Amino acid sequence: MTPIIIFGAAVRPDGSPSPALRRRVEAAHRFGARRPDALYLPTGARGRHGDAESRVMARLLGEFGVAPGAILEEPTATDTLSSVRACRDLLRARGHRGRVYAATSRYHLARCLLLLRLAGLAARPVPIGASGDVSLARRWYWRLREIPAIPYDAALLLWHRARGR
Repeated sequence: MTPIIIFGAAVRPDGSPSPALRRRVEAAHRFGARRPDALYLPTGARGRHGDAESRVMARLLGEFGVAPGAILEEPTATDTLSSVRACRDLLRARGHRGRVYAATSRYHLARCLLLLRLAGLAARPVPIGASGDVSLARRWYWRLREIPAIPYDAALLLWHRARGR
């Protein structure tokens, strides 16, 4: 089994995937299409609009031809840390202890990999393409948001680990 965790992003008011969500799923699909044992784990709860992010991603994977049995939805996570913890628990319940792959936006990748590794998963990145038509100012906004988020989430995860959760 080659688990590919796809981290959620916004769903548009009409229920369609945002460009960021679409890019993450497309990257995961390109990567997983070369692996016959790929298991896609789209993670993300329902936000302000439409279905849960995981559901929207699972539908998109289905449109790309991924078999339902190769998709394991995680529809409860409301942020990156809860996605990591929930996916870790799903994989452990299936007996998986090996490598996992993270599909997310470039600005978000360092945090996802760090948290997955702190959670005990041997994480590697899924190659992702260009960030589309996102402005330079917007890309910097998202990168700067990660500065406080990385140590904050890492500390929370270590605290949860120390408490056996």
